[in-house]
Amino acid sequence: MPRPVRLPACSVLLLAGGRGQRVGGADKGLLEWRGRPLIAHLHALVRPFTDDLIISCNRNANRYADYADRLVQDDSPDFPGPLAGIRAGLAAARHDHLLVLPCDAPLIDAVLLEELSRLAAQHPEQAVMVRQAKYWQPLVCMLPKRLSASLEEAWQRGERSPQRVFLPLGVIPLDCAPDDPRLANLNTPELLANAAAMR
Repeated sequence: MPRPVRLPACSVLLLAGGRGQRVGGADKGLLEWRGRPLIAHLHALVRPFTDDLIISCNRNANRYADYADRLVQDDSPDFPGPLAGIRAGLAAARHDHLLVLPCDAPLIDAVLLEELSRLAAQHPEQAVMVRQAKYWQPLVCMLPKRLSASLEEAWQRGERSPQRVFLPLGVIPLDCAPDDPRLANLNTPELLANAAAMR
């Protein structure tokens, strides 16, 4: 049984608003994996530890509503990318910090969230982001809500990359091994099938 995650009071954003291009246009968060939709695995991990669980989705809101306290969506109909979901999540968050996770990473575990939480508590004014060797994982992060204004300024300038928005503001890295299986993005049918067969 996983030990409880001791997150500080934070909102949680699960990103499920993409086009699903690598899965033939399907709504990725609702794809079945090990007998449940991908979104259900992340929901089960974070649900006990927040009273403000937000899902960013741009379709199938009636299905996602079962897994969230609130839903947000992009204010543009053309799927502008994950920064749009983060922007909406930060604007909606009720707590001072927002934990961001992608819906296609169901192997993320409680220990990883505890490590993000610990660093966020030590550096409350800065974003905390997973880094694997020299590669950042900007969709696995803890963001202070105060960054909303900086994100909005970058958005209005036309920036659409989470990494290019947050790195110049000063990011605390949570270093993970390059092959850390918890961070696998199951974003193709082949990866879903192969990971489902793993113990």
